[in-house]
Amino acid sequence: MLIHVPMKRTAHNTNVAGAVTADATRPRRLLLYELLFGCDAAPADNMFKLRVRRCTTLGTGTSVTPKPLNPADAATEADAAENHTANGTITANSEMIEEASHQRNSFRWNARPGYEIVGPATASNGFVFETPVGPASSIMFNAYFREE
Repeated sequence: MLIHVPMKRTAHNTNVAGAVTADATRPRRLLLYELLFGCDAAPADNMFKLRVRRCTTLGTGTSVTPKPLNPADAATEADAAENHTANGTITANSEMIEEASHQRNSFRWNARPGYEIVGPATASNGFVFETPVGPASSIMFNAYFREE
C-alpha cells in the first residue's frame, strides 16, 4: 500500500517536525520513496539543514493520520505525529538524508525503485523529519511511503 503523511512544524527549531513509525501492535515495514520539504513562512534569507533519521519511538506531537494514496486501500498501520513538543528516541548516527536547503527554495528527494529507505517491521520503529539548523519558522514535510 502507498501512503502519504503531511507534517508541519510551526515556529520552533529544536524539535522534530514530524515522525512516522510502525504500529506498536501490528508493525509493518515502511519504505520511504519520496520526500518534499518547504518553508511556508514569509520569504527570508535563511538556510536550513534537513535531516531524516531513524527512531524507536514516535515522540509527543499532534497526531497525523497517514493517508492511503488509493482510496480503495484499507487504513494504514503506520502511526504519525507532527509539530513535536518532545522528541522521541532518535537512533544515534542514523542520518538517512542530510541536506542543506534555503528558505526561499523547496527540496524534493525521490528514490529510484529498489533504493527506498527501509524501516524495520518492528513496533514503534520508523523515521523522524527534522531541521536541526535553521530559523524558528514554519516548515512542511510531505513523506510518501510504501507499507509492506
